[in-house]
Order: sequence, then structure tokens, then C-alpha cells
Amino acid sequence: MVHQYSSQPRLSPSSYEEDIRAVLAPRLAYFEAVARHEHVTRAAQELGVPQSTLSRAMVRLEQDLGVALFARRGRTVSLTPAGRTFLGSAERALAEVEKAADSVRADADPTAGKVAFGFLHTMGSETVPALIRAFRVDHPRVRFQLVQNYGEAMLERLRAGDLDLCLTSPVPDAPDLVARRLDEQRLRLVVPDDHRLAGRRRVRLAEAADETFVTLEPGYGLRRITDDLCAEAGFTPRVAFEGEEAETLRGLVAAGLGVALLPPPAVARPGVVELTVTAPRAAREIGVAWLDGHPDTPPVAAFKRFLLSRRGSLLPD
Repeated sequence: MVHQYSSQPRLSPSSYEEDIRAVLAPRLAYFEAVARHEHVTRAAQELGVPQSTLSRAMVRLEQDLGVALFARRGRTVSLTPAGRTFLGSAERALAEVEKAADSVRADADPTAGKVAFGFLHTMGSETVPALIRAFRVDHPRVRFQLVQNYGEAMLERLRAGDLDLCLTSPVPDAPDLVARRLDEQRLRLVVPDDHRLAGRRRVRLAEAADETFVTLEPGYGLRRITDDLCAEAGFTPRVAFEGEEAETLRGLVAAGLGVALLPPPAVARPGVVELTVTAPRAAREIGVAWLDGHPDTPPVAAFKRFLLSRRGSLLPD
């Protein structure tokens, strides 16, 4: 049988690049099988499709490309030079698809899958390692992709699909997210050890109204909480330094460059004194968030259940 091929593509020029993928992708496996067997019937048997269906698919493929890929002798075929060129690319494309399929199946494996987990920098030294250690007692092979960032950046990555879950503060209230409060963490006023308030154990935040503050940068949840607490205490903090990490701020306080509102450190730092704030009540809520309507893989579902079971006991004593 002789097939005629138009010299013009059947797809409109304006949509050719987008449409050609939709045209070619479903037929690559068919083409590869026919090229490998050099026989339509044997390829159809391997693929489990009618021979007529396979023959029509190959004719349509050639018509869409405007190129003869096969020389035909009955049901036996051989590749043309164009067909050999196309086969090499088709095999590489199919190998990449198979590799991607293996990867997503591995990530969803109930016993050895992957969880992409985001959390605040202040939770990285103690809280998160303890959580993962406890979770892996019952799920020893589950893998974690860990991402440390500030709250807004993590929520952006959650929405982009880069993260499955994140621990953040404040607990977000957004229509596209589901968030659950897990725990509360008291904040302390951190002052240099030679500060006028250093001999105290407790302090009202208003007593620091005239102090210079060191804080996290705008966009960080802790910065927003600091600004709100100071406003509640009746003043706007005078900020001298802005940073990205709580322990850096402690170092600035130890150097006498200001005071800061911070969560407790994992390890006590020399050169500073940490005071309990009695008014207003200085605390931040810690919660877990995920994308609403996003289906969980088995390992993500298991870790989510684990986190929710830690309500009220998320943070180390």
C-alpha cells in the first residue's frame, strides 16, 4: 500500500508547538514497538491492541509529521532514515517517562516514600529533629526533603506544590489552605547581661519602649508578632538591625546592639538574659498547614496524622 504525505503540517502554525506534543505523545510507545519488532502484528500483540488500530495510528503519525517513517512490505516494516532519527528521540522520551513514573511511585510508597516538609528556622535545631526521630520509630524508611524558611516563603512553596506540609507561625488563615494549631511557644525579651533589666526575671513589654530592637526582617511571622505585641504595649519598636535567623539576633543582643523578642533557644547563650514578658501575653502559635484539596500520598498522610497527634506536645520541654 502506498501512502501519500502532505508537504504541509496538518496542525495550525499558531498552535503547532503546543499541539504536536498532544498528537505525538500517545503514539510514541506504539511507534517504538512497531520499530522494534519491524512487524505490525507482533507489535500489536505485545501492546494488546488490535492490529488495525496500530496500523491506523502509524499512518496518522506519519501524516501529522508529513514524513514517511516506515517502508512497508505487507505487515513487515522497516525504518526509513527519518524513522531511525525519530526512533532515537522516541526511545529517550519514553525512558524519561518511565524514569519519572518510577520516581513518583517511589515517593508514594507507603513504607519508603518521601515527605517534603517545611519549617521555621527556629524549629530546626531541636523540634524538627525530635519529631522526625519519633516518627521514624514506626516508619523507619520514610524519606524527608527538609526545607527551612520563613512563613510566607513556605506558604508560597506549599501553593506551588514544592512542599507537602509545613510548620509555621502565625497559623495561616487562607481559603486555599488547611491549617491546624498544634502548640504555643512563649516569647521572651532578650537583653544583654549588663542591661538595666538584666537583674529582673519578669518584665512588662512597655518597659522596653525606649530600647533599640533587633528583629527579623519584614515578611517573617516573628517580625509581625513582635510589631503587634509592641503596638499592644503602646509603642512602635525602634529597629536598628534586621536579620534572617533568631540566633544571629541573640548574638547582636549579646554584643549590646539592642533587645529582641525571641522564642527560647535550644542551648542557652552566654552574654544574654531572657526575661518572661508578663504583659501583654507574649506567645506565638505553631501550626501545620497543607494545600486544601491536595491528595496525600501514604507517607504524607502518615506524617500528617503523626503531627496532629502531637497537639499540645509538639515543642520540647
